[in-house]
Amino acid sequence: MNDFLESIMHRDPAAKSKISIILTYPGVKAVFFHRIANFFSVAKLDLIARIISQFSRFMTGIEIHPGAKIGKNLFIDHGMGVVIGETSDIGDNVTIYHMATLGGIAPSINSDNQRDVKRHPTLKDNVVVGSGAQILGPVVIGKNAKVGANAVVTKDVEENAVMVGIPAKNVGQINKGGKFTPYGIDSTGDAEDK
Repeated sequence: MNDFLESIMHRDPAAKSKISIILTYPGVKAVFFHRIANFFSVAKLDLIARIISQFSRFMTGIEIHPGAKIGKNLFIDHGMGVVIGETSDIGDNVTIYHMATLGGIAPSINSDNQRDVKRHPTLKDNVVVGSGAQILGPVVIGKNAKVGANAVVTKDVEENAVMVGIPAKNVGQINKGGKFTPYGIDSTGDAEDK
């Protein structure tokens, strides 16, 4: 738990203390409830899992399907309106900003054919997803990639890419130095060129 809280302190300049993170950050609460819901989902107690996830959605404004796989230190900043679909797979140290969606492409078409099929994104380690971004379908977002605000991603993204626009296009590579760069920019506000 301490590593999780430290990772948030590192990524959020507004974080003043660990206790304030625990008590006031909706993303922290959503991840906590997801861990419980996921336990019941893995145990095939789907109704209980869904009740817990819907309670969490009511409390936080963040919807995480109980079946989603989430690695260490997921930080959902602000969080309102974030949706993480059932077959999403999220790596370690991922940051997701408000109103982002990890969704499917056509969940209402041939629903029976889509059960137990990978239909949501995979985010590798250290990915940053900007506010309002839509990542749709069973795409893979490579390590350290950044998806800009309101971008729409429907194709795989290479490691270290900076994706912006509709449809999203790679506009550069981020510095591979390992430091956290929100929205894929460095301290000067520029993405590193390809």
